[in-house]
Amino acid sequence: MKKNKKKMTPKAFLKRYLRVMVSGAVLLFIFGVAIFAPLIATHDPYESNIYNMNQLPSAEHYFGTDVFGRDIFSRVVYGSRVSLAITLTVTTVAIIIGTCLGLICGYYKWADRILMRILEGFNALPGILLSITLITILGNGVDKLIIAMVLVRLPSIARLVRQQVLSLKEKEFVECARACGASDLRIIFKHILPQCTSPLIIRFTSGLGGAILSQASLAFLGVGMDPRIPNWGGIINEGRAMVMAMPYQCAYAGVAIMITTLAFSILGDGVRDILDPKLR
Repeated sequence: MKKNKKKMTPKAFLKRYLRVMVSGAVLLFIFGVAIFAPLIATHDPYESNIYNMNQLPSAEHYFGTDVFGRDIFSRVVYGSRVSLAITLTVTTVAIIIGTCLGLICGYYKWADRILMRILEGFNALPGILLSITLITILGNGVDKLIIAMVLVRLPSIARLVRQQVLSLKEKEFVECARACGASDLRIIFKHILPQCTSPLIIRFTSGLGGAILSQASLAFLGVGMDPRIPNWGGIINEGRAMVMAMPYQCAYAGVAIMITTLAFSILGDGVRDILDPKLR
């Protein structure tokens, strides 16, 4: 007789998926703002007008204007494009390169002795300090900023994958593949890598919040990016001189960072609860 599968009750479904659905809806809205920024923005985010300097929020300028007379609402809207693009690029590239390094280090002892020591050297410094040092060496520019942020994230991802490989490479299915004459690359990418997908998905979603905070922090410090390019951290940096008299110049970009980071963090926790068998 066929066993009837136990149906999930609405309460259990909401308990398991509610965080993912709510955070996902918030992030869809934010990504929609970024995609349709030219339609949503009311002014040119680069246009300066000294006659409109430091205006309070109004029907013409929803979030007011900054010290250069630029529309803050339009800059926050366009800033979502830059902040999200850098965050997704950094996290994706770091996951791909870190996974490859972790697979090599976990499978080959000689690579573990060399590459992991180098990666541990990167991990010795605080992330923000290492990012500033690398950007100082590489120079300013969005591409240099992305490279620096990727290098900062590689050690933790490589270590995660390495631990998975070390626990998997002695399993029976790997021994069987090796006995059947499978090459090392086939074993690594066909038999071991698929077993690492769940931890990597969790790491990807949970790492997005940290990446957007790091990018905003570096932009706030004036490191790595042209200050004329609208981005959330740069908007806060531009408005900090007037924060006591006109806090709105910083507040809206700060709220955007807070909501986006919180949504990414909640999404990461929800995905972890769904994919991690220990938490089911």
